[in-house]
Amino acid sequence: MIGARGDGVATREGTKVFVPYSVPGDVIDASISGNRGKIDAIIKPGQTRTTPPCPHFGICGGCALQHVEESFYHDWKRHLVVDALRREEFDEDLVGPLITCAANSRRRARFAVRRTSAGLIFGFNQRGSEQIEEIESCVVLDPALQKVLPALKTVARATPERWRSFDMTVNHCDNGVDACLIGGDAADDLSGREMQSLTTALTATRIIRLSVDDALLANVEVPRVSLGGVPVLVPPGAFLQASLEGEAALISAVEKAITGARHVADLFSGIGTFSLPVSHSAAVDAFDADQAAISALDAATRTVPIKHPLKTHVQNLFDRPVMAKELKPFDAVIFDPPRSGAQMQAAEIAASDVPRVVGVSCNPTSFARDAAILRDGGYALSQVTPVDQFVYAPHVELVGIFTKG
Repeated sequence: MIGARGDGVATREGTKVFVPYSVPGDVIDASISGNRGKIDAIIKPGQTRTTPPCPHFGICGGCALQHVEESFYHDWKRHLVVDALRREEFDEDLVGPLITCAANSRRRARFAVRRTSAGLIFGFNQRGSEQIEEIESCVVLDPALQKVLPALKTVARATPERWRSFDMTVNHCDNGVDACLIGGDAADDLSGREMQSLTTALTATRIIRLSVDDALLANVEVPRVSLGGVPVLVPPGAFLQASLEGEAALISAVEKAITGARHVADLFSGIGTFSLPVSHSAAVDAFDADQAAISALDAATRTVPIKHPLKTHVQNLFDRPVMAKELKPFDAVIFDPPRSGAQMQAAEIAASDVPRVVGVSCNPTSFARDAAILRDGGYALSQVTPVDQFVYAPHVELVGIFTKG
């Protein structure tokens, strides 16, 4: 079998051993340390083993499963959701077929950068290591991000020499690539000369904006995305779904689930991934702790006509969830929390009488925990749709539909 992190699982003297890049049926020589193994040689490959499409696979830590046959991979992805729900005593039949995305569809990425005596290294961290695998190409990136890899490296080289280690996050927006330098030495203050050097590098590339720790440094254009046909100006550091294909699948599933709803609460709304499409058919109240994201959503509603009212609320739903009594005006709730889930908010939803609830999550384990809270409050989980927008990674997105009454 292959475990939840993408490692093959073997048994040695009654103890599980996790062996990265192995597949069921492999006969291998391996070095074992504790419960971890490392392939030294493949004596006989398993039937589901295939040739990885990327030359960096096995060193770069970004992908875990390029080495398995496609149908096996898709079944494994679906079972990440099945297994998480089964641990909370939900039935496997609730989980529908996996919605797949193209491999080269990722529109956001986080690169690691380090200066060494041999020069600047730009790429992805190796698996379980602080070492960086320098990359010239990546099979999961959107082609537009592939094209700007040299430009991203140019900007990285223009950072101060005293910056020895930092990350660069990038988003491919509708009108270009947005980049942000973050973490490590990027927390250091920049002098005027250093800011000018970065600005000069930016204008020489096809990157449209550069930020440092989510604070704007310079922009050629303001990055923009379309949500429900409404243009939204993206603030630095704003969250976008990993791929346009995945985003479209999630929006479609959410819209179908709330068909007929007249007043919807969108919890953890961000810049309006669901709020804006849903506003075509229902009034929406959007809640999020991120002031910049909520401001961007509010501004977007003023640029084009919105069919139904869309109200925005800055509220930290971890510290102060929307209470059950506050949910009375709504006939549907959408919640899309971070990976840790929304335990307190789920408890308030469970105590409410909202007839339909739609949960969106990138973590089947925290989703299953929150789903159990809703079930204990009288909600029935009727359907779960897994979406593979994190291709080759041990992560999966999902949409779950709950009803009460």
